Amino acid sequence: MGQTFAGREAFAGRAAMTRLLFTSGRGPAECRIALGKALGVFVAEAEAAGIEADIAEALWSDDWGPASAVTMLHGAGADAFARGWTGSVQWIAQSPVRPHHKRKNWFIGVFALPPVDAAPPPLARGDVRFEAFRAGGPGGQHQNKTESAVRAVHIPTGLAVVARDDRSQHRNKALALERLAGLLALRGEMERVAAEQDAHALHERLERGRPVRRFRGEAFQPA
Repeated sequence: MGQTFAGREAFAGRAAMTRLLFTSGRGPAECRIALGKALGVFVAEAEAAGIEADIAEALWSDDWGPASAVTMLHGAGADAFARGWTGSVQWIAQSPVRPHHKRKNWFIGVFALPPVDAAPPPLARGDVRFEAFRAGGPGGQHQNKTESAVRAVHIPTGLAVVARDDRSQHRNKALALERLAGLLALRGEMERVAAEQDAHALHERLERGRPVRRFRGEAFQPA
């Protein structure tokens, strides 16, 4: 039996995390394209706000992008940041898939997921690679002086998370493991969670709702 990382001690002392589901509902390929573009803006805005955003996308069978993705946010202000995205997101653009299609409005949904009450299963030691680096971004003048930040990579899936909350590399390693395990567990639930959300908010309802964010054109600029 292989060795595992026991993450329950770290989980017991974890900081609260905010979880969101991005879903294209029952929308066509254009909605999946919008979802991928929205994730890019989401991550950039989170980074600018000093919030870590871990993302796992559902697998997809073509080049247009995933039908859904889950995100886990860590850091001060994560809840308020998430609320600015929760609801429907509208993309106003000519279809890149069907250039002569008359429709120019595409929608995705962003839903808050409930908090986690139990620790995720531990990870096998051989499945995780750690990379230490100097932490950047918010955190004060001392943050860049030591290689305390840690990136944890799940080798079988390629999923990766970063922890830079603490000046201790040991503590950041524990945090990274916890986040990686949580992200993997949530990815395993993604199809079920997305189906449940779609049952409560069909794509047609997303279109009628007032979008919380609007973007326009191939460059996905705020509208």
